[in-house]
Amino acid sequence: MTHPSYAILYVQNPAASAAYYSRLLECDPVESSPAFALFVLQGGMKLGLWALDGVVPAATLMGGGAELCLALDDNEAVDAVHARWSGLALPFLQPPQSMDFGYTFVAKDPDGHRLRVFAPCQP
Repeated sequence: MTHPSYAILYVQNPAASAAYYSRLLECDPVESSPAFALFVLQGGMKLGLWALDGVVPAATLMGGGAELCLALDDNEAVDAVHARWSGLALPFLQPPQSMDFGYTFVAKDPDGHRLRVFAPCQP
């Protein structure tokens, strides 16, 4: 069986988005060109940032229709990321709060992609 291991976000400016995600993820892209940047994250997942005007077939939607989710071990880790990201002047859509699935907050990137950080409820 195959498992998803790669996510691609369509962006207006891959270089600017790569700089943005480098600060958020605390790592540098392993590949970068004017039209694309690639991050390899812990656990092996890959995050690509592709210039919207080069996507084939053409994309009809951009950010806000889905979320890139980052699962953490506990509420304190969520609060620590929120504090760090607050120092980067990110726009937040949802402050840290408890929900039925766990403790979470949501930020967005310059292209409107939603970034959810959460700690799942503990059994």
